[in-house]
Order: sequence, then structure tokens, then C-alpha cells
Amino acid sequence: MASTVFFVKAARQDGDSLLSRKAFRIFSEMGLEREMGKKDFVALKIHFGEKGNKGYIRPAWLSGIIGSLKKNTARAYITDTNTLYRGQRANSVDHLKLAAGHGFLFEKLGVPVIIADGLIGRDAQEVSTQNRQIQKARLAGAFLHTDYLVCLSHFTGHLLTGFGAAIKNLGMGCASRAGKLDQHSVVHPRIKAEECERCYLCMEYCPAEAIERGGESAFIVDEKCIGCGECLVVCPEGAVKMQWDEDVIRIQQKMAGYAASVRRLFDGRLACLNFLLRMTKNCDCMSKDEPAIVKDIGILGSRDPVAVDKASIDLINEKHGRDLFRETWNVDWRVQLRHAQELGAGNQSYELIEIGA
Repeated sequence: MASTVFFVKAARQDGDSLLSRKAFRIFSEMGLEREMGKKDFVALKIHFGEKGNKGYIRPAWLSGIIGSLKKNTARAYITDTNTLYRGQRANSVDHLKLAAGHGFLFEKLGVPVIIADGLIGRDAQEVSTQNRQIQKARLAGAFLHTDYLVCLSHFTGHLLTGFGAAIKNLGMGCASRAGKLDQHSVVHPRIKAEECERCYLCMEYCPAEAIERGGESAFIVDEKCIGCGECLVVCPEGAVKMQWDEDVIRIQQKMAGYAASVRRLFDGRLACLNFLLRMTKNCDCMSKDEPAIVKDIGILGSRDPVAVDKASIDLINEKHGRDLFRETWNVDWRVQLRHAQELGAGNQSYELIEIGA
């Protein structure tokens, strides 16, 4: 049976007030808030953006959704988890400062900001999975005590998964640091010596100190590498290479497995919104202002994370007449959708219902 996906056309030029109303219309159509009780904990899972990044979902766009939630429960909160890599989102103190700098403040939103996996990402609990690759999913502890989840995803490209949206936000975004490491541990980048200019920028950015100086180039120590992919992004020469046929398949499968675990945890109590606005080549973890590579399309919502991601990529490809994100990264993003469906995270078959503003 096809899943329902709601869609409203939108663009950044609409302005904060209209975008807030449009996001609320999508959220309201899904009906999640009408099922909540006054004492239910409700997490709004989002990515606050890195320092210097401007593509993230703006707090002002969520005012309608948050206002509606506050009428139904007194325990809504907005949240994200800490990162594997170095930066301002690697611990909760710096993470909260960054979020505040991007406007995610109680005084503006009316709900608190909580980092779901604790001070340094170790507040985690394990849940059983139905994935042959993962026996236990290590999720951020706060989600295990939360009644409803609203997954708010900025659709972007991604070097390992082709694109990132609801499945990635649930699978990678709801995992503790141990869970993120579990998913990334299948990634094994290599440095091609003849292309390395020995600038050693990769060494500076590597959070695991897994890159060392060699005679002709930098090289990666496999035993130390955590597979975060930072070296791939920062290398100015493109000397860091992936085993694309193997690594990108396995990380997508593990990510889909984690997403399926989160979907199962919030059985019937999950809503996903994808914002197809200012879609960039890289995800919002990039500490810089990237230009959009796709024209703004709108906002989509569904109770089904697989369906909302499939509908999103279909709209993008239809609008541009080609598979833009697959061309950008040479990654078959269909892997995450197929595997997520196989594990019961959702359905690629959907009915798209367009609504007015």
C-alpha cells in the first residue's frame, strides 16, 4: 500500500512568515499533534548547521509547528546529537553555543534545546535490530525516553550517501557517537600518493589522528581510521579516494538499519518533514556557505521516512531532467531507500498530495 506524502511549493524568497505557515500546513496534514497528550515528550530532531554554514533550516520557519505543539504538550524540545569529527558540535557545551548563535534559543522558540546524547556523546542506549549487519543500534539516550519524534531534514547532497534527508537524519542523526562510529567503520579511504601535494590539511582535520606524514604523501593508518570522511571533503587536490563500489553501499545499508530501528522505536509516533530549499552539494556539516546546486522546490511531509525521501528525490530529478545528486557524487543513493524498505522503515511507493499555502 502506498504511503501518503504531502507537498507544498516553497522558496526562500517566500520569507520566514510564509515558510512557517507552509511548514505548519504540511505538519498539520499529518495529524501527529492531535494524538499527543499534555505530558508527552516530543523531540524535534534537526541539524543546527556548522559554524559558517547558512543552509540549515531556519528557526523562524518552525514557529508555526512549535506553536501548534505547545497547545498539545508542555514537553516539546528541539534536539540534535554530537558529532564524530572535531568542531563546534563535538560536545554539548559548544554545540549549544553554536545552536544559540544560529537562533535556536528558548526566548525565540519557546521550547528548550537539548543535546540528545549527553555532554560528550556517550549518553546512549542499545535497541535490538532486524538488520543482519547490526545486532544492536546505539541510539542517543534521550530518544529512548521520548514519546513522539518530528524529523526535520534539510535535503542536501552527501559524499558517502549521494543525498541526505529523513533516512540519514534518523539513522545517523539519532545515533550516539558510538552508533555513528558503528556506521562509519565500514568506510576505508585511501590517499593516492601521486596526487597528494603534501599540504597535510587532512591531518589537521582528522578527528582520530589517523593520518601521518609519509615520504611521498600523507597516508591513513587503517587501525586508527574511524571512517568519518573529513579527509575526503577537505583535500584540495582530490587525492583521497574511496572504494565506492563497496564503502558507499555498506554505509548506506548500516544507516538504513539505524533508521529502521528509530522508526520501530517510534511506531506510529513519527512525522518527517523534508525542506527542499537551498539544496547544496554537501551536507550542513560543512563549515562554510555553499551555493545551492538545485533550485528551491518546496516542503514535503510524511509519516513514512522512505516515502518522503523517495518523493523528494523524484521531484528534484523531474524538475531538472537528470539524476543530479548521483552525477555530483557518483553514488547510487537508491541503496539507502531499498535497504530501508527491506528492513521495514517505510515504503518507496507513495501518493503525492499537493496542498496550497
